[in-house]
Amino acid sequence: MNMKSKKIRSNIITFGLVIVFYAVMEAMLVTGSMSSLMKGLLVPLCYYMILAASLNLVVGISGELSLGHAGFMCIGAFSSAVFARMVGDSIPGGAELFISVLIGAAFAAIFGFLIGIPVLRLRGDYLAIVTLAFGEIIKNVINAVYLGVDSNGIHVSLKDVKSLGLLDDGEVIIKGAQGIGNLPRNATFTIGIVLLLITLFIITNLVNSRQGRAIMSSRDNRIAAESVGLNVSEYKLTAFVISAALAGVAGVLYSHNLANLQATSKNFGYNQSILILVFVVLGGIGNIRGSLIAALVLTILPEKLRFFNDYRMLIYAIVLIVMMIMTSAPKVVAWRKMVAEKYFKKSRDNEAGGKTDAKEV
Repeated sequence: MNMKSKKIRSNIITFGLVIVFYAVMEAMLVTGSMSSLMKGLLVPLCYYMILAASLNLVVGISGELSLGHAGFMCIGAFSSAVFARMVGDSIPGGAELFISVLIGAAFAAIFGFLIGIPVLRLRGDYLAIVTLAFGEIIKNVINAVYLGVDSNGIHVSLKDVKSLGLLDDGEVIIKGAQGIGNLPRNATFTIGIVLLLITLFIITNLVNSRQGRAIMSSRDNRIAAESVGLNVSEYKLTAFVISAALAGVAGVLYSHNLANLQATSKNFGYNQSILILVFVVLGGIGNIRGSLIAALVLTILPEKLRFFNDYRMLIYAIVLIVMMIMTSAPKVVAWRKMVAEKYFKKSRDNEAGGKTDAKEV
């Protein structure tokens, strides 16, 4: 089996797993065998998997350490939420959500481009520190902004609601640290899965394209890539912007799953960026399918362990360590590869035997 066939099979497996997961969850919903807690986790599972896959594009494929992913998620969430409040009920919910996804992705991509131009000149810890600062700055700026709309247009202030100077027909949309209220809450599990499949389609096509190979070559050896004429900065910026746009899509899904949106440290702070990075590391850096599985497991696990009370986080930590060993330990990785090779070799032998029998007949 050549490399191209292996990639195609790997992509089919990844998409197939997502579709099977959707089918199983939908079957549980229809039969009524799903708990209310699990129902509430369906949409979060989708946007966490989108975040994990998109960050893996930067960390795993591009080879850069970014800790500002929650910031791009925040931009997508608030830009789409502002649009949703401004249009209100003037357009149908499905069309509003579709346009919100485009707006959230566009704003996050613009900020990704503006941040990426100077930031991607840095490497290693310096890049991580700057992107972390970006995420915190975005959160704090949004908490300081007051935004309203009236017949004269859009009004912005950094003081309070009164300083907006709205007319009688005006409406306050962003109330500083109180965020945005009265959101439509029209995000569904089906929409989340569709956006996840689109995300995987974009990432897998980029990775398997000429640009993707150039990005990975610059990751493996920057000097060699530059010596053959590759514009390393341009390719890394492309991956960074696409990753930011996809994080913005996850932010849209997040904001449309809530009635009230606030830029708190819990939602868009440093810990959120670290959590997304944990998904990537535990799933395997550069392994998109592993990131999805890690996001799925680590999102469900803390909620399912609540009945253990004080031991919940201890068990969670043990699971993290086990997953780290399974994905990173050299001997375990070598054993996994050996098992996979044996399985595929047996499959090829069976196929070859079947073809031989068919010829004899």
